[in-house]
Amino acid sequence: FGLAKSTAGSGLSSEPDAVTITEPLTGKGTIVGTFQYMAPEQLEGKEADTRSDIFAFGAVLYEMATGKRAFSGSSRASLITSIMSANPEPITQIQPMSPPALDHVVRMCLSKDPDDRIQTAHDVKLELQWIAEGGSQLGVPASVGARRKSRERAWIVSTLVLLLVTAGLSIGYLRGIGHPSPLIHAAIPAPQDARFVFTDNSGGPAVISPDGSAIAFTARCKDGINRLWIRSLESSGARVLAGTELAIFPFWSPDSQSVAYFANQALYRIAVAGGFPVRLCDATLGKGGTWAADGRMLISPEYLGPIYQLHDTGGAPTPVTSLEGTDYTTHRWPIVLPDGKHFLYFAGHHDLSLRGSDAIFFASLDGAVNKMVIRTRGNVAYASGHLLYLRGNTLMAQPFDDSRGELLGVPIAVANDVQYDGAVWRGVFSVSNNGMLLYQTGLAPSGTTLTWFDRKGNALGHLGDQAVYGNLIRISPDGQFVLTAGGDPADVWTFHLRRGVQTRVTADPVEEWGAIWSPDGTQVLYTSRHRPDKKKILFIKSSSGTGTPQMVYESDEEIGATDWSPDGRFLLVFLIDKHNLADILLLPLEGDREPIPLVNTPFDEELAVFSPDGRWIAYNSDESGRPEVYVMPFCPPTDPPGDGDCDRSGRWQVSTGGGIRPHWARDGKSLYYQTLDRTLTAVTVDATGNVFRTSEVEALFTPDAAVTNLPGFLHPGYGYDVTPDGQRFIVNTFGSGDATPLTLVINWPQLLERP
Repeated sequence: FGLAKSTAGSGLSSEPDAVTITEPLTGKGTIVGTFQYMAPEQLEGKEADTRSDIFAFGAVLYEMATGKRAFSGSSRASLITSIMSANPEPITQIQPMSPPALDHVVRMCLSKDPDDRIQTAHDVKLELQWIAEGGSQLGVPASVGARRKSRERAWIVSTLVLLLVTAGLSIGYLRGIGHPSPLIHAAIPAPQDARFVFTDNSGGPAVISPDGSAIAFTARCKDGINRLWIRSLESSGARVLAGTELAIFPFWSPDSQSVAYFANQALYRIAVAGGFPVRLCDATLGKGGTWAADGRMLISPEYLGPIYQLHDTGGAPTPVTSLEGTDYTTHRWPIVLPDGKHFLYFAGHHDLSLRGSDAIFFASLDGAVNKMVIRTRGNVAYASGHLLYLRGNTLMAQPFDDSRGELLGVPIAVANDVQYDGAVWRGVFSVSNNGMLLYQTGLAPSGTTLTWFDRKGNALGHLGDQAVYGNLIRISPDGQFVLTAGGDPADVWTFHLRRGVQTRVTADPVEEWGAIWSPDGTQVLYTSRHRPDKKKILFIKSSSGTGTPQMVYESDEEIGATDWSPDGRFLLVFLIDKHNLADILLLPLEGDREPIPLVNTPFDEELAVFSPDGRWIAYNSDESGRPEVYVMPFCPPTDPPGDGDCDRSGRWQVSTGGGIRPHWARDGKSLYYQTLDRTLTAVTVDATGNVFRTSEVEALFTPDAAVTNLPGFLHPGYGYDVTPDGQRFIVNTFGSGDATPLTLVINWPQLLERP
């Protein structure tokens, strides 16, 4: 019930670093516990005893019987006032079929004056036994009593079970020293009107603070955007941290006062008490971090790279591990060990044939030590002298020497069916320094789902399996195939809509994404991140998956193609420079293939697409302060300026309240885009002359879509496309793997002592 009292003797310890206890924890003037169940004497700062526990038991029993709390208030002050002066509504008025005598017992437990309460748990037991044996039938008609008999048995069973727990808490917390604290399991649901997002590259697995007082996690809000939330274990609700849109993979400061996270290709920190996020450094697509007591952070700022270090005030990160001379393609999920000099990290392969050698390594910040600890497929945690890791979906704990980096003894299972995210090689579990274990169960596949909708937003079915699908989804020119990238590692796939056949176009040990069709549908173009030089390369390959890919262009910057001109001569390409600004380039597929700046301003422009006749380009830009959809004429660079056929100066704004990710209808008479609240919108256009015109605007539907945070696009949105007849839409929607509540285990090391 939130009440703890030490009966250890006072006095100074001979240990220089020991905590000195000079007064009992619940001594005069001190309030300790959960306000909802505190007795009046506790709130006044007076000495608490077993009768305070009786009051708490009465409050819990009232809540069990009625479904309502005995005392309530809109603030802590009003709650205290209610406990001190108000009496709860009788149980029989809320639940008429409950035993009247139960109301009497609860009211006696909730007396304001400790001397007026039932004095011992033994007396409560006798009262409940009397009710069970028929004492509650006094004054109740026989027919009513008969109907209540089976109900009362249920009441008594529940009450006696809780009574045993109460007795255990009273003995363990209020009376004895040397008795183990109780092992407690609790369920923590997602916030109201929000949904956990623990898996994939857009997730933020829940992490408990080092002091065990709070939980940080990512949840999707009603507007479809993922944000960082904080749930104090002393409250019944969670709160969102403002300014943390698209937050992923949070980790705590050592003092439990701040949280760091990745978002928008950068690393941020924010105070839990509130305030604005502080940008620390660039991070293309972070894969975990850890925060040492001396202010150093260890992070994995990109999914193909080593572990870096920086100070928590920001600056340029420097590597502390190296991939050189190894077959590993990624180092991620670092955790610093208590001495502040050593850390653990996961080393993995994107080559499926080498996955058996994925492992956890023990390393030192000075580079003197780097050795393998255990072969496993994901992250680890360290607490209470044990290393925690997944074996399949079973969470194991094994003694670990954190000074030498060596496992000791044998592993012991502490939790079953723990969620494992194969997309990023991470289990959903976390531990604190004081015996708290947090995890999510579930064996559902992680990722997103390709879902069909009609123009009214009715779901018509799914395409393929749940997986980690990327930002671009494209229906083939003939409407027979869907092209996207997904999997682990991401490869390019096609789906034959009529036959239901899924074909892998690429099968490389590196990531490929951003696939688009050639105008005739016989080829696909995609982006690949090459290793070890990390160049981003545009490849063209047969859409059947056969043959050798042909390199089109390579860049050191983040680059990707978003459309192919109808005549097959040009690509529309976005490039994100070192200042994190996106520009639109035109890449000729003939000649020297040197990109030509097309929209190059101090603002972000991206996601450009050709009109079906090739005369117009739609794109989004944030020059107005928010992203909007614009249309401009496309004048091929081979056309001489001023010939009258193409007005290069024209430009028209299509959206009016924010818009991203434009798509043309196949007949060129409509333009689709997403509003900032995720509503798919259609605009009727007239692009027959030299002046672009818009008319009717129609809000179609708002899907439960997956707003992604993958590299390549600065303006978050969801992948979608429309069939040639304009009647169906394929949308990248959220999967179903994150609906399970969190499980919190208090005093989890006791699990290690069980046979």
